[in-house]
Amino acid sequence: MPRHLMPYRPIALVTGASRSIGIGASIALALADSGWDVATTFWRPYDESMPWGSDPKEVQSLRASLKSLGARTTAVEADLLKSDSAAHIFDAVEREMGPVSALVMAHCYSVDSDILTTSVESFDRHFAVNARATWLLVREFGRRFRGEHGTGRIIAITSDHTAGNLPYGASKGGMDRIVLAAASEFRALGITANVINPGATDTGWMSEELMADVRQWTLLGRVGTPQDCANLVRFLCSPEGGWINGQLLYSNGGIE
Repeated sequence: MPRHLMPYRPIALVTGASRSIGIGASIALALADSGWDVATTFWRPYDESMPWGSDPKEVQSLRASLKSLGARTTAVEADLLKSDSAAHIFDAVEREMGPVSALVMAHCYSVDSDILTTSVESFDRHFAVNARATWLLVREFGRRFRGEHGTGRIIAITSDHTAGNLPYGASKGGMDRIVLAAASEFRALGITANVINPGATDTGWMSEELMADVRQWTLLGRVGTPQDCANLVRFLCSPEGGWINGQLLYSNGGIE
């Protein structure tokens, strides 16, 4: 819905929005442009451990861009490995902005390893961030939601990349089940819950060789962009998207 048609600015919480090239940042900007106020979370130590690194200016740049779209915003640095992080995040957002109407989870922990090379520590860390933290965030949202029936939204970004990336894919599978369960368990609250699988998305991690392969596999002949995913989130969070519920949606351009 165009922002000028929104009767007020509801509040969305988008997790995992630390990099300007990432899916989380694109979702936050799309929602702000559609008339939402947007709170974000980030965790720089994770990005610092990845090949792309971490630039603290990106979080402030995202906040400035959100404000330029008319959104109130706040950014919460939170380690989702900690079991009290969900309550801490919601406390901070409610204190700064008010109650949350949409929870969009774009966070993840991903370190490649296969069945034979995955350590117990890595397996547990993936499940703690990708599955357990999702459950705790969903639980916190359900406990605190006071919006009008039919206006609540839960959306999670998933992946089915498991072979060669076992703990990531397996923990994302657990995340899917948690979110889809919320569609049923939160029916009395009128909260919809859906999962988006955007396929291979160019956020700076793919090699040129892999990008060429993805173009060949994809019916539309290109690599997915963060904006592609953000466009679907924008729709699902709109009143027009409120009839879609309990679904795992593939939005990947058609992969053969």
